[in-house]
Amino acid sequence: MNELQNIYKDFEKHLMEDEKPSDYFNRIFEEEPALSKYPFTMLSDLKKIEQSPKHHPEGNVWNHTMLVVDNAAIRKDNSTNPKAFMWAALLHDLGKVPATKIRKGRITAYDHDKFGKRLSQDFLKELGADEDIINMVSKMVRWHMQILFVVKSLPFANIKRMVAETNPDDMALLCLCDRLGRGQTSREAIAAEERNVEIFIQKCKDYLNGEKS
Repeated sequence: MNELQNIYKDFEKHLMEDEKPSDYFNRIFEEEPALSKYPFTMLSDLKKIEQSPKHHPEGNVWNHTMLVVDNAAIRKDNSTNPKAFMWAALLHDLGKVPATKIRKGRITAYDHDKFGKRLSQDFLKELGADEDIINMVSKMVRWHMQILFVVKSLPFANIKRMVAETNPDDMALLCLCDRLGRGQTSREAIAAEERNVEIFIQKCKDYLNGEKS
């Protein structure tokens, strides 16, 4: 087993076993020289990417990702594939590195879900992950913005393709963790996000029932 494969196994161990994986990732990215090289720069570069303070009071994309991973660790056993779910939580915003721009004084990251699909594939391939995990994780990364698009009935919503490529319940769970990864801890904030998840799941069910009828 080479160095990349060893690191992959270590990452996966902490994703699957730690109550708060962010403690490990924050520490290891400061201490391990090997993580200063590609493909790990795909993750460490998230520290350089700022986000809209209005929508992301937690700060840069790395801070957000660590909150998402910790939320996912609490909920992973509710997913159909906890391993893929946790990797998707870690890699879901890789696409913000190439996608983030300043437009008219606003920080935007349009299409970061699409960029992220390819980048998550590249990352996992470099570490020697099996094709099933690469396929599942990259598709979850691709569709992780759908809860926002579907609930708000935005033109970017594409339930048809999403349900063809992923499990809607898993996507709802990942989307919930993503939304909660903003330092939101009040009961009201959590309840509001859980309500959005309910709306999202119902719209997915309505679509699937319409397909069957």
